[in-house]
Amino acid sequence: MKARALVKPKTQDTQAPITQATILVADDDTSVQMALSLFLKTSGFTVLCASTPSEAIQKAQQSVPNLALIDLNYCEDTTSGIEGLELLSELQKLNEQLPVVVMTGWGTIQLSVEAMRRGANDFIEKPWDNNRLLAIISTQLKLAKTEQRAERLSAENALLKPEPGELIATSSAMMALMGTIERVAPADLSILITGENGTGKSMLARYIHELSTRQSQAFIPVNMGGLSESGFESEMFGHVKGAYTDAKNTRVGRVELAEGGTLFLDEIANTPLAQQAKLLRLLEERQFEKLGSSVTQKADIRVIAATNANLAELIQAEKFRQDLYFRIHSIVIELPPLRQRQDDIPLLAQQFLQKASRQFSRPDLVFSDDALTHLCHYNWPGNVRELHHVVERACLLCAGNAISAEDLQVTLTTTAGPGQNPEPPGEHPLEKMTLDEAERWLIELQMAKQDGNAALVAKALGLSRSAIYRRLDKYGINYR
Repeated sequence: MKARALVKPKTQDTQAPITQATILVADDDTSVQMALSLFLKTSGFTVLCASTPSEAIQKAQQSVPNLALIDLNYCEDTTSGIEGLELLSELQKLNEQLPVVVMTGWGTIQLSVEAMRRGANDFIEKPWDNNRLLAIISTQLKLAKTEQRAERLSAENALLKPEPGELIATSSAMMALMGTIERVAPADLSILITGENGTGKSMLARYIHELSTRQSQAFIPVNMGGLSESGFESEMFGHVKGAYTDAKNTRVGRVELAEGGTLFLDEIANTPLAQQAKLLRLLEERQFEKLGSSVTQKADIRVIAATNANLAELIQAEKFRQDLYFRIHSIVIELPPLRQRQDDIPLLAQQFLQKASRQFSRPDLVFSDDALTHLCHYNWPGNVRELHHVVERACLLCAGNAISAEDLQVTLTTTAGPGQNPEPPGEHPLEKMTLDEAERWLIELQMAKQDGNAALVAKALGLSRSAIYRRLDKYGINYR
């Protein structure tokens, strides 16, 4: 006959567990199930009970528990522990990150050692001490949370980390800027990076992070313009299981991922006005709550924000909170457009060529002299991003080993040379242009005349606003 478990009276808790987690309890003894269920529920956990290994697997598939507490012996075999060990293996197949704590009423060290060898995270003997059980569960949940967070951060950083030497700054405009950055990066102050689209604001934010005292911690970017109002809180702060209809699991938000490191708020001007108050509270108090939770969490983060918008104008139009602006602009860094750092163009082009030639397996590609001259005389309305795309496309189009000016497929609309600021587009023989080139030239001409105001350009060209925006995006032309 199988030994019955005796549950010791509950004593005063000495360690607070991680609550709001789901614990799967697998034991064929209903008295054990009831005792564990009552104790764990009063400690703040959600409990799923199963009487057989097959039922435990079924519930693990349906509900995705955060930890499993399983017996090693069941009705079919009450002494060997084989059923429990097989259950352990099946649970690991379902979720290799699931912490499993095994229970045994026999006190057989060999069986517990075998369970640990097969991947159990810890074991406890029956009758158990409530404090020790609670400590084991809390420790395993914290370890699992840390491991999952580390894996997420590793994946994020592997995707986001730029190649060494990607930041190039040899022009006078950039050299002056870099001197400022090196002074302010170690200070743990909020920084606002401004500049046109495509100038490399996100790359500069990461560079600042690498120079800061938080360089060994995470760098987590968030595209604020890409967050819907309904998904803002879940993406930024995370949510708990059951917070809304489809919230089947607890989610870690971007703020929590950035703990100890840097949170980069890209395109911050596009933050929905209704959500700016929640962002302001995070920056002011360094506190937040997950969606669906009343537990306040602390946030040890440094914030870097970026925008290509005129925040002063947005504040006047009541589309951006002034108090939020004051919070993010302790230090303002304006990243110059590529046309103002033309000494950097040949080096940037060579860097992009090396990357593209590796990607397309064309290691012998070089720029011809006329191609480099062409690159230096072009206006680059799309800035560094456009240069990258142009070089990448030229690598594919080039028939020989030297990229020519024709391979670049960009039309000069200015005669500015290296070190000069180009003038607005001037007269150009339309009869020598393709239809796309003529359209782009006319749009750039009006953009220069209307100081980049897309609405006025649309009116001047007899286009609707949606039509002009489509064309501006098509040609990579910046607008406001």
